[in-house]
Amino acid sequence: MSPLFPALRTADEKEALRFGEHALSYAELAGAAGALAGRLAGAGRVAVWATPTLETAVGVVAALLAGVPAVPLNPKTGERELAHILADSAPSAVLAAPGDLLPPALAALTRIDVVATAGAADLSAAEPDAAEPDDTESPALIVYTSGTTGPPKGAVLPRRAISGTLDALAEVWAWTPDDVLVHALPLFHVHGLILGVLGPLRRGGSVRHLGRFSVEGVARELTAGATMLFGVPTMYHRIAEALDTDRELAKALAGARLLVSGSAALPVHDHRRIAAATGRTVIERYGMTETLMNTSVRVDGEPRPGTVGVPLPDVELRLADESDGIGEIQVRGPNLFSGYLNRPDATAAAFTEDGWFRTGDMASLDADGYVRIVGRKATDLIKSGGYKIGAGEIENALLDHPGVREAAVTGEPDADLGERIVAWVVPADPQSPPTPEELAGHVAAQLSPHKRPRTVRFLEALPRNDMGKIMKRALGNGNG
Repeated sequence: MSPLFPALRTADEKEALRFGEHALSYAELAGAAGALAGRLAGAGRVAVWATPTLETAVGVVAALLAGVPAVPLNPKTGERELAHILADSAPSAVLAAPGDLLPPALAALTRIDVVATAGAADLSAAEPDAAEPDDTESPALIVYTSGTTGPPKGAVLPRRAISGTLDALAEVWAWTPDDVLVHALPLFHVHGLILGVLGPLRRGGSVRHLGRFSVEGVARELTAGATMLFGVPTMYHRIAEALDTDRELAKALAGARLLVSGSAALPVHDHRRIAAATGRTVIERYGMTETLMNTSVRVDGEPRPGTVGVPLPDVELRLADESDGIGEIQVRGPNLFSGYLNRPDATAAAFTEDGWFRTGDMASLDADGYVRIVGRKATDLIKSGGYKIGAGEIENALLDHPGVREAAVTGEPDADLGERIVAWVVPADPQSPPTPEELAGHVAAQLSPHKRPRTVRFLEALPRNDMGKIMKRALGNGNG
């Protein structure tokens, strides 16, 4: 039926999608998505109310079959941001699960309820030769960025980027139709939707979505035949802590073929704890909304905690304005987006004159090409006392201290140093936290004296977004 999803042509009874107790076979998915695709033909753009449900997956697949760009909406988005996304993307309709309560901002759109009940879709109603475009540059998804420097921008992702990234990952991860993926990631984001749902469907495999993350759910699904786990560092941190006492979890992880972490750096101490308890190494990969995936540790490569592997096939990567071994990552290849919707100015600014995309991420390269990300140019690169310092390595050193549960590092203006290093720490025992002097000395001994925190602030928890990324801008500018 689909160049993006060849397995839909077979329409067999193999399970394609499972969300909790609800599942669809490939035959049922072909029927449900094909029938909806027929209704969407010529719809312009459609919004998708992206809850972690079968309906979201069916709605996105249907839009792709119909050649209609889909705009995934985060159900937690606030009124102002949602209004901006709707005005910018101008969808003609919104796809939602029957019974979903939609906010007033969506009231003006035609609502289309997505039928995703096993057996309810009439396979004969599918239109396998509907208007799915052959043009690989045709827009497939419009995914909105987090908006950290202004209103969110809509990254236009062509079919070429989706198929290219998923096929490259199939090569480096040895991803096959026999793989069964388990995850609990949100479906309005590249990681959860494109890698976590469209990836298994393109391979002809299966995905089991937990709805909400739980250590128990991960153990259950891996024990019941799942072969791969996708997660973010917050999830793996909870897994690492549970492994101290949960032997069944350790056994389940040990039996997995592939454990993948992304969306933010996985602290080295969590890598070590998981490897020690299970004998399995977590693989990290690096991507972003505008580029999909850029690098990954290969399944047949050397595991190297603290790195995100090597460039994917057909992806070129370079470091720009390099000094002290650190530079900005710039990439080009078939994985790149087409541009920002309605923002030719922002699109032009995002690329160099010779066509490389400026990621804004700072990194160093090992001698054999492994990429070590320092952090964001704007928030994770600290220039102190004439040194260029990456926040990530200080965070890893702090996390090696037994008195530290979580840590984030930022820079603040300093009249003498230019910027001083500030550590934000969640102590393992709030009643008896380590002293700032102890933590500064620990970092100095692990790394070097100029990398020690000059200020330590203790918190009950670090601010995080839906993907588990620490929101450093929310930590303030010197306000404890």
